Amino acid sequence: MTLDQFKYIYFLGIGGIGMSALARWFQVNGYAVAGYDKTPTALTEALQAEGMVIHFTDDVEQIPTAFRENPAETLVIYTPAIPKTHSEYIYLTEQGFILQKRSQVLGLLAGQMTTIGVAGTHGKTTTSSMVAHILRDAGVNCAAFLGGITNNYGTNFLLNQPADDLRSVVCVVEADEFDRSFLTLFPTYAIVTSTDADHLDIYGAHDAVLDSFGKFVSQIEPEGVLFMKQGLSLADKTKASVRPYSLKEGDYYSQNLRIEQATFIFDLVYPGGVITDIRLTVPGFHNVENAVAAGAVALEVGVSPEAIRLALNSYRGVRRRFEYILKTDSIVFIDDYAHHPAEVQAFLSSVKALYPDREVTAIFQPHLFSRTRDFAEGFAESLSLADHVILLDIYPARELPIEGVTSDLIFRDVHSKTKKKCTKAELPDVLRKMKPTLLVTIGAGDIDQMLILLKDTLVDQ
Repeated sequence: MTLDQFKYIYFLGIGGIGMSALARWFQVNGYAVAGYDKTPTALTEALQAEGMVIHFTDDVEQIPTAFRENPAETLVIYTPAIPKTHSEYIYLTEQGFILQKRSQVLGLLAGQMTTIGVAGTHGKTTTSSMVAHILRDAGVNCAAFLGGITNNYGTNFLLNQPADDLRSVVCVVEADEFDRSFLTLFPTYAIVTSTDADHLDIYGAHDAVLDSFGKFVSQIEPEGVLFMKQGLSLADKTKASVRPYSLKEGDYYSQNLRIEQATFIFDLVYPGGVITDIRLTVPGFHNVENAVAAGAVALEVGVSPEAIRLALNSYRGVRRRFEYILKTDSIVFIDDYAHHPAEVQAFLSSVKALYPDREVTAIFQPHLFSRTRDFAEGFAESLSLADHVILLDIYPARELPIEGVTSDLIFRDVHSKTKKKCTKAELPDVLRKMKPTLLVTIGAGDIDQMLILLKDTLVDQ
């Protein structure tokens, strides 16, 4: 199959962050794009404004006529979150349309270019967006398919300039381990930030997660390079060169790390020298480590040390990754997408380091019943870093409830100064009573839809 045979691209689940990036690529490159999603969001509104036809009811008749009447020229791209009982999915399958997962199509696109695949159970969105920003800022012809909306560009997709030889284009891809999607990629360069247990609803056990990462790195081109966080056990799984990195050790690491006016400043040490005084305005020890990895791969593809320093200094992060919602002398409000105990621990540790004289009030919305069941003890331990914890109900996402699995599994083992359970509707009243001066919201569900209301509540207190 080649993409040249298609005129129409139809997305089942077009509003997903990864799906929307693909949709934008096809739209920019002259294809007719339409799609379905369950609910309208700011992202689907943006896609509609760009000319895509999108509907929100599972109804075959709402698929544009030109798409339905030309199955041979229509490619259907679907997300694994679409149930097999979905009537449009059934219709498109029975009518002989070609259906491909997002990951399969992304593999086709990326395979035409020189690919940097950024994988890991934590940190891949920030790290891949850092890599993309460094390349774009340094004038490298690049494309990027990211898992979050970058604050520098206001999008999750960067389009490359036309090139006679697509191998001269560098394609940055967030390589997602969910549903083993990253196994469609055969990158020249890869970063692996972490291989912790996650998505156990898909994998079943941590060993299966590790096996999948092993297969991913085995697909790196033999002349390529794996940039691997120090301590991961992947070196024997690849024929590529292996270069470890971390916050404090490896071939690439940080030194002279300090915090000044809520900015992390550090030097990046690499085999050929040192990039001094990088000022990372996106806080967090974990983000310094992500920047080390991004700088390492940028050096490998030929970006100069000075260009890397300038680009990281101007990097403004990704929405919902350590994102300041409110920052005044009296009140600080930060939002983060963390949805695994290790991510929560890294986030809260960094917040406490930035603001050692303030008590942290954390609102956490667990994501998925299965993840809550599998990591309840870890969530409780990491959340206990906060002085005050407000716990919401589990956001189910793609899952049906699991008997006996509620946020109580986490709540009972939280050992903060105070802890409270409430609904989203009750949050404003709870905050008015608590009057926090340092508030954080944490989670990958729909807690972000409350940010403006919570901000207004803090301002009015």
